[in-house]
Amino acid sequence: MNPQAPDPLLPVAARPAGAPLAAEACPWTDPAARPFIAIRHVTKRFGDFTAVNDVSLNIYRGELFCLLGGSGCGKSTLLRMLAGFEKPTEGQILLDGQDMAHVPPDRRPTNMMFQSYALFPHMTVEKNVAYGLLREGKSKAEAYARVAEMLKLVKLEPFARRKPHQLSGGQRQRVALARALIKQPKLLLLDEPLGALDKKLREETQFELIRIQETLGVTFIVVTHDQDEAMTLATRIGVMDDGVIRQVGEPHQIYEEPASRYVADFIGTVNLFEGQVAMAAPDMMRVDTPALGAVNTRPVPGLTRGQTVWLAIRPERIGLSRERPAGDANTVQGVVDDVAYRGHMSSYRVRLAGGQMLRVTQSNLDRDADPISWDEPVFASFSPAATRVLTE
Repeated sequence: MNPQAPDPLLPVAARPAGAPLAAEACPWTDPAARPFIAIRHVTKRFGDFTAVNDVSLNIYRGELFCLLGGSGCGKSTLLRMLAGFEKPTEGQILLDGQDMAHVPPDRRPTNMMFQSYALFPHMTVEKNVAYGLLREGKSKAEAYARVAEMLKLVKLEPFARRKPHQLSGGQRQRVALARALIKQPKLLLLDEPLGALDKKLREETQFELIRIQETLGVTFIVVTHDQDEAMTLATRIGVMDDGVIRQVGEPHQIYEEPASRYVADFIGTVNLFEGQVAMAAPDMMRVDTPALGAVNTRPVPGLTRGQTVWLAIRPERIGLSRERPAGDANTVQGVVDDVAYRGHMSSYRVRLAGGQMLRVTQSNLDRDADPISWDEPVFASFSPAATRVLTE
């Protein structure tokens, strides 16, 4: 990402959603890189309740960083501390090298966009967007010239004279975004920005948000509870739970290499089975599980025989067949308990001999295939590389 803000009217190549980033676009992998936002051991208490607990985090210039977690995990409180609406009980927040401890919200180089959008209903689109600049004392000519640029960027030029009630939900969202960006903040904070949109419109707007962020080069921090939204938008994701950050990583790292059962279970769908290490060698490891029997897995350094672990296996990494597959893949028998047809793919719940359920996802590539259905005996198979061994 370009840390400088280019001409907003020039096209910028979009980053593929959720894709691994090129090395030069990953300053977090460079120990010498200077973070744009440095959160240092920040804690926030409300009486006896600790909303944010000793959080440390670096965010780099030009990132689209997502704070992801369930309700009450502390993500919005952390965002409000960045905005200056709340003060940390302990710790320090640095923005571009400046300590924000005594900087009031209106003096910070930040802006915040709320889920409700908070548009003025009696004002037109262009007046809503111009409001902040006019309040700062900018001339009407200067303010409305900038408004015209922003409306072009968010593709709302034909709607400049309309009022909010005459717009769709997605259009109102883009008005709020234009109003938040027009003052050219160094940092834009977005609290559940797409939560009010329906599923299809939300998916379309995610790509618009990426395009706008990359065009302007402004650092975005997005709070969301929606895993798919975070995976689509983010350069990196911080998964929060109970006031702490459980893992930080690029979307593919969070999904493929979860650091704990919580992260594995929160991101996407996963099968989790408890077991004990039966054999640990440099090139292979075997885990004994009550549900799956002996499972060959990828080796994990530092694990010892008899140690309790958990196997995480994504449903799409498991094959399903009526006949036992050839080869040395891990294979377990079961009976199809449920099937959900979703068009491009089907989801299966396979009941194993011990009563446990195994979730399997299969792509519907062949329209002429005879699909596996309810109550059929099946073989589920997966390679050692499909497993992730977790210790917590």
